[in-house]
Amino acid sequence: MSSVKVAVRVRPFNQRELDHDSKCIMRMEGPTTTISHPTNEKQPKSFTFDYSFWSQTADDDNYASQEQVYSDIGKEMLEHAFEGYNVCIFAYGQTGAGKSFTMMGKPEEPGIIPRFCEDLFGRISEARKKKNAQITVEVSYIEIYCERVRDLLSPKNKNNLRVREHPQLGPYVEDLTKEVVNSNEDIANLIDSGNKARTVAATNMNEQSSRSHAIFTIVLTQQHFDNDTKLTAEKVSKMRLVDLAGSERADATGATGTRLKEGANINKSLTTLGKVISALAEMSAGKINKEVSF
Repeated sequence: MSSVKVAVRVRPFNQRELDHDSKCIMRMEGPTTTISHPTNEKQPKSFTFDYSFWSQTADDDNYASQEQVYSDIGKEMLEHAFEGYNVCIFAYGQTGAGKSFTMMGKPEEPGIIPRFCEDLFGRISEARKKKNAQITVEVSYIEIYCERVRDLLSPKNKNNLRVREHPQLGPYVEDLTKEVVNSNEDIANLIDSGNKARTVAATNMNEQSSRSHAIFTIVLTQQHFDNDTKLTAEKVSKMRLVDLAGSERADATGATGTRLKEGANINKSLTTLGKVISALAEMSAGKINKEVSF
């Protein structure tokens, strides 16, 4: 089984695209996504991913709902987390592509993060019925805005947080608020308060454009007492659920002043992320053998 999986999703037309009578040039069949040229009949180009989610038209037989997206992606990640592995899900794409909808969703159509948290506590409730299991959950929520880190669970703290690197544990955020949660309601309230503190603004391409990268981290600690050996085993896994800001072109978004500066920082950080992912892919394929700087 691959340690990295990639999914692509096609969203419905927004109002701006409907007003311009835009034509859909995408089609999907199974895991394959095909793109046609918008103005002439050149040979279409096809790409195969782990998942191709068709969410363009709700009345289509192959329509991928929020529930299906979570079922295919989120449930597997949750299973790995309970096995003790660190997992990460992030949404990547240009501004207005539907990343925040996929990750957070709406009250009537919850996205990956709220569904993930609900299932997490469902699993915990089952595990706690076992007398030898003790489980704790700790969460934190940050945004990276213009290359500066802000604590979304402590919005009154206007100071930028520092990113440090521990010799054994790796990178961490200094003085970050960490909250222990005991129910799905607790975690939903923290997500809601964090989302309200997140930086958003309107552009020509997106009325509620995320101007920062948001990282919601869940730390799951499982302790199991073995009656035979009289020892306690502990598994700690970190789950990072990331809603990235979208890449954008200044001429398309009409960005000026602060919005232009935000867009430049967003594009810069996404370019760096792309380089890191590319280098890690080359390392796993044995093409390069060098340290990848994070």
